[in-house]
Amino acid sequence: MCVEQKNNTPYPYLYYSTNHKNSQQIRLFIESCYNRGMEEGNRRPLAERMRPTKLEEVVGQDEIIGDGKILTEIVKKGEPVNLIFWGPPGTGKTTLARIIAKEFKADFVELSAVTAGKKDIEQVVERAKQNWNLKIRTVLFVDEIHRFNKAQQDAFLPHVESGLIILIGATTENPSFEVISPLLSRSRVVIVKHLSKDAIIEVLKRAIKAEKATKRVSKKAIDYLAELSGGDARSALGDLELSLSLSEKVDENIVKEAAGRKVPGYDKKGDKHYDNISAFIKSMRGSDVDASLYYLARMLEAGEDPKFIARRMVIFASEDIGLAGNGGLNLAVAAFEAVERVGMPECQIILAHVVCALAKSKKDRSSYDAFLRAKDAAHNSMNLPVPIEIRNAPTRLMKDLGFGKGYKWEAGYHQPTSYLPKELGKQKFYIPSKD
Repeated sequence: MCVEQKNNTPYPYLYYSTNHKNSQQIRLFIESCYNRGMEEGNRRPLAERMRPTKLEEVVGQDEIIGDGKILTEIVKKGEPVNLIFWGPPGTGKTTLARIIAKEFKADFVELSAVTAGKKDIEQVVERAKQNWNLKIRTVLFVDEIHRFNKAQQDAFLPHVESGLIILIGATTENPSFEVISPLLSRSRVVIVKHLSKDAIIEVLKRAIKAEKATKRVSKKAIDYLAELSGGDARSALGDLELSLSLSEKVDENIVKEAAGRKVPGYDKKGDKHYDNISAFIKSMRGSDVDASLYYLARMLEAGEDPKFIARRMVIFASEDIGLAGNGGLNLAVAAFEAVERVGMPECQIILAHVVCALAKSKKDRSSYDAFLRAKDAAHNSMNLPVPIEIRNAPTRLMKDLGFGKGYKWEAGYHQPTSYLPKELGKQKFYIPSKD
């Protein structure tokens, strides 16, 4: 006989031999032990108790849940597909997998790629075969699927392809690099985003109501918990649960004591977000390496997405370094790709390296400034005809009309007249830097 916790049940499922003469007594005994433990305080964590059980209860994922959205449509059609949930911790990847399995009345099996091995995979396949004979679907949820090596991921392929197993993977890393191509091609990648502050507040309010603690938690404490979470609902609920256990009245000070850390002075959607990235760019532009590193560290400490920072560095390499150092763009692009592949915390090393290089580089905005001048001229002269001598002439008629007449190309040859529309004369957009 074995005991296994199942979702949405008041006690663990019990598996025992049906011909055991005392099987019913064993079941009742274990149920009574479990219920007595619950009464004595052996409760599941608040984050676990507050997991949504329906798609309609999920908050903060409006891009994938709702009328016409991918997960809602999959459930409506009744035909499950293999999915890879890609997103940061605490955003509901496991919850979504459990809800989908429940909607399809499937046997839900959960593995963690951190601890599971080949034997665990074989046991899941055997269980899926038994379910198949009973006309029961098997949904296998693999948390941290990127932790499985190529051989382990390959082991799923024949069973996923045959439909024996419906695979739902969860990863915090880019699946393009961490999940093998054959498995990726048989799955839909669904991006699960960081929860907004408003979404976290809604989750907290639901939990407070469920715990009958509405009068115990101040509004400022709820706001502080949401700020502190960094978009991670599990973290927010964990901090709330500990806060409630510490005091009858929960305010900001109790939350600080429970969490053991301060909210960074940073809001990913507010002024401080833009203030910090602006200071970061201006520090690199001013060749202040120390300030550039400081603002980089400040953003990363606050939980800023390193890919956002890397994207701004790519832009900076062309906008501010430009022709003064054409290698800067290649370095910035390489940094962005490395950040995607490596992830936190090690990608901080790469960002620091490239930030120093960009800050120390000579600066030249002449190419960007030239484009802005050209853009302004183009906006005001969109209807001017292209000079006839530089138009394409693919037909005999067009050649007879003079299209491309006099144009030739050879090394060192320059058209005697301007390539610009005649109405613009010989305007100059590109002005070389004086440095």
